[in-house]
Amino acid sequence: MPVLVLHNIRSAHNVGSMFRTADGAGIGRIILSGYTPGPVDPHGKVRKDFIKVSLGAETFVPWDRSKQLSPALKKLKAEGYTIVAVEQTENSISVFDYKNKPYEKLAIVMGNEVRGINKQSLKHCDLAVEIPMRGKKESLNVGVACGIALFTLLKK
Repeated sequence: MPVLVLHNIRSAHNVGSMFRTADGAGIGRIILSGYTPGPVDPHGKVRKDFIKVSLGAETFVPWDRSKQLSPALKKLKAEGYTIVAVEQTENSISVFDYKNKPYEKLAIVMGNEVRGINKQSLKHCDLAVEIPMRGKKESLNVGVACGIALFTLLKK
């Protein structure tokens, strides 16, 4: 089953939204990396802002935490995953041009709302895909971008 990796996402609203979207898209597991907030805070209290948006998806989609992104990506690679970063880079291709292979295990990585995914972490990814922008803005909200990427990359 596909995996979604969320690295250094600041907003609990964005993460909660991505949990809900991941459930709808058929994601099998979510890895929270760096300071990405989860459904509960470090003291074990439920995050009301998260739950308000996720609407219970955190109870359907298994999730775990990795302090650093690179070790998590190395582990996924060792498990046979193709790691796809959703990031604008010199070599990124349109998300709409990506052709997934039958039975391919995908791990899709989303980065920080402002800085994205750093170059060091991108070295552990097999490729980067981007969403073509037609307006003046160069990017979308990370939760919106996640939805587009998941449903596009996971189409059969």
